[in-house]
Amino acid sequence: MKLATFDGGKGQRLGALMADGQTLVCLTSTGQPALASMQALIEAGEAGLAAARTALETAEAQVPVAQVRLLAPLPLPQQIRDASTAPRHIANAPVGMRRLAAALAGEPDPGPAEGVVPDVYKAQPIFYITNRFSVAGHEDTVIWPGYSEYMDYELEVAVVIGKGGRDIVPDAAMDHVFGFTIFNDFSARDAQLREMQGLLGPAKGKSFDAGNVFGPWIVTTDEIPDYRDLRCVARINGKVVTDSRLGEMLHGYEAMISFISNAETLHPGEIIGGGTVDDGCGLERFEFLSDGDVVELEVEGIGLLRNTVRRA
Repeated sequence: MKLATFDGGKGQRLGALMADGQTLVCLTSTGQPALASMQALIEAGEAGLAAARTALETAEAQVPVAQVRLLAPLPLPQQIRDASTAPRHIANAPVGMRRLAAALAGEPDPGPAEGVVPDVYKAQPIFYITNRFSVAGHEDTVIWPGYSEYMDYELEVAVVIGKGGRDIVPDAAMDHVFGFTIFNDFSARDAQLREMQGLLGPAKGKSFDAGNVFGPWIVTTDEIPDYRDLRCVARINGKVVTDSRLGEMLHGYEAMISFISNAETLHPGEIIGGGTVDDGCGLERFEFLSDGDVVELEVEGIGLLRNTVRRA
């Protein structure tokens, strides 16, 4: 199933997309507590999914997608973690940062170079925790923070935790996943460059209103036979700038979930980003967004996530 949170003028509702791709069935209208919201559905587990499938089959309360606003499918995640796992991105993003540092210092552009993957990225999943309140959805306008001049997108696929647990072994990790969604991890690169010198990870380079965009829906795991086969494409104003595959990651979601849950309990409704796909951001090409740019992220089997960037 493709599951959405939408607003048709009466507040947040939970919906399931019909096979035509143009119509939502309003699950909330059934009155069942498990279908009241995306978080309620996640917490209801298999019983909730069964109720959602039944409601989708009967299709009693239909709503055209074109007539509603699609919100972030999980408007208030329990937690957001974001990893970095794609080797070319890991190697080339620091090269872009060196070029940015030179530009900010008024120095000559050192130009592109071949980067390397630090050993720590090979040894374990590397991730950070970001602001779970700074969430936006499909077609939302992202207002760029006034403290930044270098706007960037990041094309990612995220998993939503469905079943909590601690010390989860890799072989059982996908049993804890509710579904997949597209994640645009918008980044203020100049702010990120400054603060990363403090060795505590990104803060204002990532955490600003609407900085974490998810959508257009969550696709349940049964619809994605092998996530590593997913093709990931980004377009800026209609021009293809990224065309990559998810499966090139150094560590899969199984390893991420196992590593994160080591001596730490995961809860239903948490989101884990798989990291920017290879060639999945402008920093790698040293190209940045401009005021009014339309950013489209499309992932095979999931959908298309579109946002417009505006300066404050």
